[in-house]
Amino acid sequence: MPGIEKLPLEETLEDSPQTRSLLGVFEEDTAAISNYCTQLYQAMQRIYDAQNELSAATHLTSRLLKEYDKQRFPLGGDDEVMSSTLQQFAKVIDELSSCHAVLSTQLADAMMFPISQFKERDLKEILTLKEVFQIASDDHDTAINRYSRLSKRRDNDKVRAEVVEDVYTSRKKQHQTMLHYFCALNTLQYKKKTALLEPLLGYMQAQISFFKLGSENLTQQWEDFLGTIGTSVQNVRREMEEEVGQMQENIQQMERSCDPLYAPCDPDPAHSPVCRNLTRKQGYLYIRNKTGLVSSSWERQYFFTQGGNLMQQGRGEVAGGLVTDLDNCSVMAVDSDDRRFCFQVTSFDGKKVVTLQAESRKDCEEWISTINNISRRIYLSENAEELAARVNQTALEAVTPSPSFQQRHESMRPSSKGRTGRTSSISSVGSEPSPALSVLSLDALVAPDTPIQFDIISPVTEEISGQNKAAAQPGRRSNPFGESGDNAAEDSEDSILHQLFIVRFLGSMEVKTAESADVISETMRQILAARAIHNIFRMTESHLLVTCDCLKLIDPQTQVTRLRFPLSSVVHCASHQDNKRLFGFVLQAAGGRGDSRVVCYIFESNNDGEKICDSIGLAKQIAFHSEMESKAVEKKKEQDKAKEKQQEELNKQRQIEKDLEEQSRLIAASSRPANLPTPDGQFLVLSSSQSEESDVGEEGKKRGESEA
Repeated sequence: MPGIEKLPLEETLEDSPQTRSLLGVFEEDTAAISNYCTQLYQAMQRIYDAQNELSAATHLTSRLLKEYDKQRFPLGGDDEVMSSTLQQFAKVIDELSSCHAVLSTQLADAMMFPISQFKERDLKEILTLKEVFQIASDDHDTAINRYSRLSKRRDNDKVRAEVVEDVYTSRKKQHQTMLHYFCALNTLQYKKKTALLEPLLGYMQAQISFFKLGSENLTQQWEDFLGTIGTSVQNVRREMEEEVGQMQENIQQMERSCDPLYAPCDPDPAHSPVCRNLTRKQGYLYIRNKTGLVSSSWERQYFFTQGGNLMQQGRGEVAGGLVTDLDNCSVMAVDSDDRRFCFQVTSFDGKKVVTLQAESRKDCEEWISTINNISRRIYLSENAEELAARVNQTALEAVTPSPSFQQRHESMRPSSKGRTGRTSSISSVGSEPSPALSVLSLDALVAPDTPIQFDIISPVTEEISGQNKAAAQPGRRSNPFGESGDNAAEDSEDSILHQLFIVRFLGSMEVKTAESADVISETMRQILAARAIHNIFRMTESHLLVTCDCLKLIDPQTQVTRLRFPLSSVVHCASHQDNKRLFGFVLQAAGGRGDSRVVCYIFESNNDGEKICDSIGLAKQIAFHSEMESKAVEKKKEQDKAKEKQQEELNKQRQIEKDLEEQSRLIAASSRPANLPTPDGQFLVLSSSQSEESDVGEEGKKRGESEA
């Protein structure tokens, strides 16, 4: 007989949509077999029960056997040997339709028992396994949904352990149930042949024994044919038993080898390292779909890469659908509020953004590496994985600094230790150098062996010394991490401009010059290339506060200032030419030996980077005008003080002149007589006050003469 179609047991753990589709074909075949077996059983039951209608029942059986070619079995429909055999059986049964129906006992043992066993035991067992598999699959989906909804902020070890154990148990149960279900379906492909042939063989043997092998209808040729059919049935049964034994061994071996794969996350990352040379990958991921302006939902789909495209396929679907084009795309790990292990794929034109969630950190990093390799079109080469490994190794050697230069870089770092931030993946799409770079060499902007700093470490030593002075004051609490807290808020209270932006620190590196604005573009290119090559998939998120005095990086959770850049030291600020979310600024800070160091800082924002650059420029303008106004106010105060001083001196001089006049007037009044005659012969009478003053003057004059 021709080969038997079988379900692959090796694909039960992956549970891909292709496997589910193939399983659906087998289930459809099982339903067709069950339907056909039911009809055949009813026909034979009529033979057994209706002795008077034996001829009609035998004729119906013959007709059903003749209609075997018209049955549309999804599997094994083109079995010509089986079809021709059944046609010959139909011919013989049609000839025996007029015989007696006294064979009830022999028919019950030889004809009805095999097909009853196949119908009542084998088919019902498959239906039971199907229900158990459906329940196990639903339990696994529930467990994996609960695992994926684990909160990143409220991490509970007990809850996480329970959820992981639930995923392990449900996945193991689903795998084992699926293995036994597949084994039963594969066995059914053998049993359906024996279940159809054995009842007919028993029926014919009963007829032969009834006619004592001497019937004119049963010749030696028919006996040889029946012997051949019996031998074929025995061979099929023997082959089925061998296949069942081999499948049982494979099930046991796969259960032992797949036990570590039931857990969603690998407990030992060193046991299974991340493979970064893949150009093809498939597996289940969660995709975020927008359901409203601010609401979204997550849906679990089967994703796979096909050439330069990312495809998705749901359960029950025959083919996958296109999600996005991966050529020249960008991929980055993102921090989600309610999900872990998320990454984001952005098309080359930036119009389509897809957010996906992997099952583990290893799976997330492998997806990011695979999409990065596809974005570089490495999959078009013959040996794609070897080329990807060679490209990654070459880029790694090109970017990794030498040990001597690394030691020198460590010695140039400040003594203060900043908070070590976490890094994240960034876009691998860069921009071409500007026309100014064709004139100005890239080596004149950034040194080739300049190390890149991916963590937030404050290079400003003045702030640390100021914090140490503040910590020395009595009654003031010092921050052991070298960060500023309340004093940063007090410094920015008088500022006119307060703008807050959410940014993520990508990296910083020392540059040679601060005169050219193209140094920011070159620094962006080197930092993005280094992150993509080293597969650094995390970055520190902070709040950038722009004021008229300085730029501050604030921790969003503790509200503690991580870095403070004086606005006067910011020389240039610009955004990326293609990806406007990337921006950077050049900081010129004084070194420890009196020389100045020029450092370029690169960030990624949620908003447009040009807005942040405009805000920094506005802050510098406001600071400039504020400085000019403060100088004018101080100058006016000095002028007012000079006028007040001059007015005081003038008042003093006037008071002295007034006192001298009063004194001279009194002296002149005291030297005159009491009543002086007027020219008209009248006397001038002084007032009482004048007379008193004259008396006082005379007494003072007499006293002065006596003293003299």
